[in-house]
Amino acid sequence: MKFRFTVLAAGSIALAACGGGNEDASMEAEADTVEITADEALAPVNEMPVEDPNANVVTAPATPVDNTTEEERIQEAGDSAADTAAAAMDAMAEDSADQQN
Repeated sequence: MKFRFTVLAAGSIALAACGGGNEDASMEAEADTVEITADEALAPVNEMPVEDPNANVVTAPATPVDNTTEEERIQEAGDSAADTAAAAMDAMAEDSADQQN
């Protein structure tokens, strides 16, 4: 029973020590700190807008030229798949060798 009381008292003292301030979050968001940025945003603008002559120019997107045939692309994909399968088999063989040791 004394242990429980001691733990409860220590916890209460720790909580009391942590919350000693009398300020809350609303003190940080007062009007004098928030409205400064808004006043600057509403300041008059002295510069005139400038027209961009290239704003409506449509350009064709650059497409890369692919000179490989469909058969070559299929062969490259097959080679890549075979390389991946071989790497997976090597990794499995290393894992099984490590587990046996």
